[in-house]
Amino acid sequence: MRMLINVPETVVADALRGMAAAHPELTVDVERRVVVRRDAPVAGKVALVSGGGSGHEPLHGGFVGPGMLAAACPGEVFTSPVPDQMVRAAAAVDSGAGVLFVVKNYTGDVLNFEMAAELAEDEGIQVAKVLVDDDVAVTDSLYTAGRRGTGGTLFVEKIAGAAAEEGAPLERVESIARRVNERSRSFGVALSACTTPAKGSPTFDLPEGELELGIGIHGEPGRERRAMMTSREIADFAVHAVVDDLRPSGPVIALVNGMGATPLLELYGFNAEVQRVLAERQVPVARTLVGNYVTSLDMAGCSVTLCEVDEELLRLWDAPVQTPALRWGR
Repeated sequence: MRMLINVPETVVADALRGMAAAHPELTVDVERRVVVRRDAPVAGKVALVSGGGSGHEPLHGGFVGPGMLAAACPGEVFTSPVPDQMVRAAAAVDSGAGVLFVVKNYTGDVLNFEMAAELAEDEGIQVAKVLVDDDVAVTDSLYTAGRRGTGGTLFVEKIAGAAAEEGAPLERVESIARRVNERSRSFGVALSACTTPAKGSPTFDLPEGELELGIGIHGEPGRERRAMMTSREIADFAVHAVVDDLRPSGPVIALVNGMGATPLLELYGFNAEVQRVLAERQVPVARTLVGNYVTSLDMAGCSVTLCEVDEELLRLWDAPVQTPALRWGR
């Protein structure tokens, strides 16, 4: 095993200590595993809280800051955070305007966020929840009842976060978040398996010269396994799968996402093929984001996420944001 770590048992804590040192605009509680924007709670504003297992960075801690999340709860690698973390985060950021939990559709996340919502409400915090289930590859998986939550999480957190930053009430922020999820679809491809620090070996077997179409962000199996394909062929398969399910009638925002070990040289080349397919399908692209945003440790591969936008959603996407991973307009 070749990893830039000390020991597997401290990998999350070590990363959080490094994050705290790099980003003084955040308050990072290493022991209790909560990342909060330093100016929280912001008076009169709804606070977005999300979280999930570590190993998907920059999701979610890298999206904490003005215009996006108020707080994030990192769990152990590929393991849901616990309800106490979520309640602690909600209490730290609630200004009295309420808290929106953004939850990826994985069984552990769903159960723990539901419990946390009940506990937070017992403490007088108004809570709403939005479930992200954008993955079109499979209906059920090893970790999920229903579709998995993947790249669409970024769109939900950014667009709903912008609405909260503008002072929209909780009901309105929740409605926008649900609208974004309903208009988002994703499809992922693995060129290699990922390796968790605790296991020290690949999490699944992917023979040399093969790839997995429709992979999940934990390495869950996809639709099928094939011999290695070109970037053009992968784009054809992935984009058609997304467009056939989404059936957009208007412009989209396109996220071309790396799974952790795919260099930007390859991602930009892949984006060229994604744009080609979208043009062939006569899907107008309003904005494009390319990079590693919703990852799976050291997995080589990519995912495509499309979000169909109207004038309001595009305006909220373009609104200022200042987080470790997304920064524009400020």
